[in-house]
Amino acid sequence: MTRAAFLRLAAGGATALLLGATPTRAVVPLAMQQRPVPGSGELLPVIGLGTWQGFDFVPGSPEYARLPAVLEALFAAGGAVIDSSPMYGRAEENVGDLLAATGSHRRAFIASKVWISGREEGRRQLTESRRRLRAGPRLDLMQVHNLVDWRTQLATLRDWQASGRLRYIGVSHYHAGAYAELAAVLRAERLDFLQINYSLDEREAERSILPLAAERGLAVLINRPFGGGALLRRLRNKPLPAWAAEIEARSWAQLLLKFVLAQPAVTCAIPGTSRPEHMADNAGAGRGPLPDAAFWRRHPELFAL
Repeated sequence: MTRAAFLRLAAGGATALLLGATPTRAVVPLAMQQRPVPGSGELLPVIGLGTWQGFDFVPGSPEYARLPAVLEALFAAGGAVIDSSPMYGRAEENVGDLLAATGSHRRAFIASKVWISGREEGRRQLTESRRRLRAGPRLDLMQVHNLVDWRTQLATLRDWQASGRLRYIGVSHYHAGAYAELAAVLRAERLDFLQINYSLDEREAERSILPLAAERGLAVLINRPFGGGALLRRLRNKPLPAWAAEIEARSWAQLLLKFVLAQPAVTCAIPGTSRPEHMADNAGAGRGPLPDAAFWRRHPELFAL
């Protein structure tokens, strides 16, 4: 089944619930699976939401009008992790405003980033992110984005963590060209989280970065689980393989996300979207079997797609 076909079917069920319609037959979904943050044991749902591009819209626009339903689709499916950044335009502010309007901050695990050079500049950016996100006295996770001035910014994050203003700290990147520097940082620093790219067609992280994250006891968020969208565009007109039913993958998005989650070092994948039906579809990957590496070795045809 293609993603489009799955979404047409979903429109009469779970997605209809999000839009206020009454489906002909109610279906109670299985709970989304969770994985622990190694350093604390806190459980996080395995599918979250990235906000790059998808949440950078002006209030009052048709695109912005869809965003409350995107968040509700995440929460209705049992998800919690919402990742943003100051470099994502209006995304932080929109997330904060929408969560405040619905009283949903308690349902969310909010992650953002510091992306600037200089100690005072970093402190100002952190303070502004907290204001935009309306996170109250304490943020869940802050990450040094793309390792920009990471020594300076990690020192500030540690100060904030020690004073109770941050629960977790980490670093992030999205490109394999940075992996050598990233690995050196992971070995040298005590961190809680790593955010990194990983997908069927961007597999470099499985060779060294993901094993190193597991060795260092880090929770791992995965950005670009669809390879920046190119994977889904390439596969959208191909039929879903019959063996996808073995792992209860009902769309290409779910199959690709289950591939990412097959890595035991991965805590949560954060695909970005601005559409509630896509959020509901993505969240379905967190239910049912999450196969191990042996499963994918039995189906090498996936890697030729």
